[in-house]
Amino acid sequence: MSSVSSELTQAPLLKIWVPETNSRLSKRRGSSVPQFTNSPTIIVMVGLPARGKTYISRKLTRYLNWIGVTTSVFNLGQYRREAVQFKNYEFFRPDNEEAMKMRRDFASNALKDIVNYFSSEQGQVAVFDATNTTRERRAVILSFAKEKGYKVFFVESVCDDVDIIEQNIMQVKLSSPDYENTDKEEALEDFRKRIDCYRMTYVPIDDSKDKNLSYIKIFNVGSRYLVNRVQDHIQSRIVYYLMNIHVTPRSIYLSRHGESEFNLKGKIGGDSGLAPRGQEYARALGKFIKGQDIKDLKVWTSHMKRTIQTAEALGVRYEQWKPLNEIDAGVCEEMTYEEIQATHKEEFALRDQDKYRYRYPKGESYEDLVHRLEPVIMELERQENVLVVCHQAVMRCLLAYFLDKNSAELPYLKCPLHTVLKLTPVAYGCKVESVFLNVEAVNTHRDRPENVDIDRKPDEALLTVPDHL
Repeated sequence: MSSVSSELTQAPLLKIWVPETNSRLSKRRGSSVPQFTNSPTIIVMVGLPARGKTYISRKLTRYLNWIGVTTSVFNLGQYRREAVQFKNYEFFRPDNEEAMKMRRDFASNALKDIVNYFSSEQGQVAVFDATNTTRERRAVILSFAKEKGYKVFFVESVCDDVDIIEQNIMQVKLSSPDYENTDKEEALEDFRKRIDCYRMTYVPIDDSKDKNLSYIKIFNVGSRYLVNRVQDHIQSRIVYYLMNIHVTPRSIYLSRHGESEFNLKGKIGGDSGLAPRGQEYARALGKFIKGQDIKDLKVWTSHMKRTIQTAEALGVRYEQWKPLNEIDAGVCEEMTYEEIQATHKEEFALRDQDKYRYRYPKGESYEDLVHRLEPVIMELERQENVLVVCHQAVMRCLLAYFLDKNSAELPYLKCPLHTVLKLTPVAYGCKVESVFLNVEAVNTHRDRPENVDIDRKPDEALLTVPDHL
């Protein structure tokens, strides 16, 4: 009888969950950092300049990081700018052999950095943001990925709408470092010639020749889509997201409910109604929104009394969303921080140690809340002007998505009562305006204390608890 070999004949399986073994919380609750992919994925952008590739890259990266998929953008234009000083469009001519060699080197360097990102930084998705307009370049990336065991998903942006292209050139490209201190008309002419250089060799992904590739084609910023061979969960999430975003100018207004009876008492959770100053804020919010003269405004609330009472004062129709309900504090519902420290000392410390992943007993964590809010984010991306009347933890999660905040920052974002945040999407990010409506309210924000040990003294644990009745 032959002996069984002790060596593996296949590559060892990658971990699906990466435990935080040093955390007492992880030992008690199995808290962990999820990995949604069994092998790293490279998202490869494809398309001529001024087709929104960088916009899509950054927005998609922000979304994937928000849902817990560690993602980073590798922009080839940035590699070029760090290596050579831009002069004019001639650098992009396909017959400029010296420049073509340099551009191949930039792509090679970016791919090497992607390897390091996956291996050393535990990245799960890399977005390769470049034109990638030739079959040759795409073949190099596919060969590289196959050798390393990475999956590849192409995102091609196809646009022949002259108005959209011109708008993108004017809004984004002319503010590029390439055209700093350049006459606007000269810059415009040079960039159009740059597009022509790429057009000479552009070969779109072919529905027949490339039928074995995984890709989505986006036509004219979302007027039509073509999806081919989605391989896994992550790619399906990417497709779902890209089919929901749009670039129509709009604003999103975020506001917490007016000051509640429980806010005054320092109690968390519950379903209390508005206190007198909260009612005053609701009326002030109504005047503010009316003064904004917002076209086709939609108003969303949670199912909880305090947000509904706030929206009622607006005198407009509103929709109630259960996913917008405040984080469930489980056994700690309707308790003050002082009471939690006195009766659940260990829980109070564990939450301070990892506020994002800590789950209240029989309740939720911020991580749970992010996943609960994903349908809300999708619908916000589909809509135009929306006012969301919500709660502190919910507002933090929504704000973290729009401002690209990580999981360590998210639970400590400041979202004061009686203040409206106006979010206006801009080229590669989001503009934020904070408007206090001149109605005083208690402070409900608690910073992370320095001492987060289980055995800390009560006064150290309660050091950052805000004042209340």
